[in-house]
Amino acid sequence: MSLGDEHDAAGGYGGSGQTRTRLPDRPGDPYGGARRPGRRSSSRSTVTVVAVVVLLIAAIAFANRGGDDPSSDRAAGNKPKSAPTAATGTKPVQTNTSGIPTGFAHDQQGVQSAAANYSVVLGSTDMFNKGSRHSILAALYTPEAQAKLQAPMDAAYSADFLDKMGLDQNGTPPAGSTFVSRVVPVGTTVQQYTDSSAAVAVWYMGLIGMAGEASTDPVKSTWKTWTFDMRWTGSDWKIVKDSQKDGPAPVPGDDKAASSDEISKAIQEYGGFTYAR
Repeated sequence: MSLGDEHDAAGGYGGSGQTRTRLPDRPGDPYGGARRPGRRSSSRSTVTVVAVVVLLIAAIAFANRGGDDPSSDRAAGNKPKSAPTAATGTKPVQTNTSGIPTGFAHDQQGVQSAAANYSVVLGSTDMFNKGSRHSILAALYTPEAQAKLQAPMDAAYSADFLDKMGLDQNGTPPAGSTFVSRVVPVGTTVQQYTDSSAAVAVWYMGLIGMAGEASTDPVKSTWKTWTFDMRWTGSDWKIVKDSQKDGPAPVPGDDKAASSDEISKAIQEYGGFTYAR
């Protein structure tokens, strides 16, 4: 499926005052008797294309200057600005706790990196094991939030729920099957920021399901937005509370679904990332 509309290559670009001759349609011609522009028309078309490309490059260069002129910010007023997508080259963290990235910078870039990485951990298969889940909650949430969240979270990951997912009580899949649970951040945005607190939304694609010959719950993709209220604790950003909502989801493509063996192999071969703004 194409996400864009196809443009008619035959119309709309000729100048006025030109005489055109349309050749008769030929049987079997897939293009229905395409026109043959004269040499002069071709030259003009080439000049037009070059001019458009030059203008486009200039526009992109101007748009990417971003923030060099203070007056531009004043003219823009309070209009929301799109978050940059280019990597800064700054490492998000230098340390980790039990494999979880920790020690994020005390700034907007740091809190966005924290939110992205926390969503990855909270969406991982480790959340389906009670012991590792408790370690994750202790590492990512404030002590007060952890105390309120741990019991309801344990209830949510009940034995009945795990059984419906095809897992045993320890969150382990049956032999020969691969359980998949991943969060892949697409982007982040700061909704509110102060030196002591922040609200950050993470737009992500999730993968969840069981890959295996006997699986009745194949791996599916989902799109959601995860919003984190964060607090600076003196050494790192911690989660105070969080919420999720569906979407925004793009139009599904025409990609052929992979087999369970291909999914299992990909999950085992391709590791995740530490995300940075």
